[in-house]
Amino acid sequence: MQARVVSASRGARWLGEGWRCFRVAPLGWLAAVFGYWIVMMLVSIVPLIGIAAAAVLVPAFSVGFMAIARATSHGAPPQFALLFEGFRHPVRPQLALGVAYFLCLAAVLGASALADDGALAGWMLTGLRPDDEVLQSDAFLGALLIAVLLYVPVMAAFWFAPPLAAWHSTGAPKALFFSAAAALMNWRAFLAYGAATAIVTLVIPFVALTLLTLASAGSLRFPVASLVFPLLLILLPTLFASFYASYRDIFGYDAAP
Repeated sequence: MQARVVSASRGARWLGEGWRCFRVAPLGWLAAVFGYWIVMMLVSIVPLIGIAAAAVLVPAFSVGFMAIARATSHGAPPQFALLFEGFRHPVRPQLALGVAYFLCLAAVLGASALADDGALAGWMLTGLRPDDEVLQSDAFLGALLIAVLLYVPVMAAFWFAPPLAAWHSTGAPKALFFSAAAALMNWRAFLAYGAATAIVTLVIPFVALTLLTLASAGSLRFPVASLVFPLLLILLPTLFASFYASYRDIFGYDAAP
């Protein structure tokens, strides 16, 4: 196992490769996404431990989505059972990664709470949106900036860690280290990937929906807003598949399903 340094142009193409994986079998991908949502929702509503347990399961399920992307990249059908690929390997490293991920999230939200008295953290944990006055306050924007800056290294450490632990039999600490090192070595590719992802998932949909609303003089405001969910259904599987494209490029691992 050795990470490679790829060009920035490769990073910009990961999202396109993710779209091609989704396009091979969109129904299979959507079934996996819905299944993931249902499982995480059921786990999250468990009293006292639900939110923590859902965070702990994230790394194992990320292996499942990478397994689905690996299958579709080889032209194989994305079987729903692949979503649980992370649980077919030794589970202890995945659970260790999950606990570490939960602790990192708690630290990030805790740091953000110092700036806005927990408004952002409360929104993330309960789903209850703060009022507009809070959202537009300098304190909330400061908390959001703190959370983003602190989450970037967390994301780098966990980007490749789950498949490294599952497919390379790497322990959780080494998987986190190798993932962070690989992301740092390929910061140009990830910067290009981030820019391409922001354009496709944020800028283009926002501009398109805004233009539709303005063209209809506001009369189609609610129908236009209803387009957000279908867009989300397309973008999420594409993003999940693009994670595998980055892993395959940097670690050169593309075994047949």
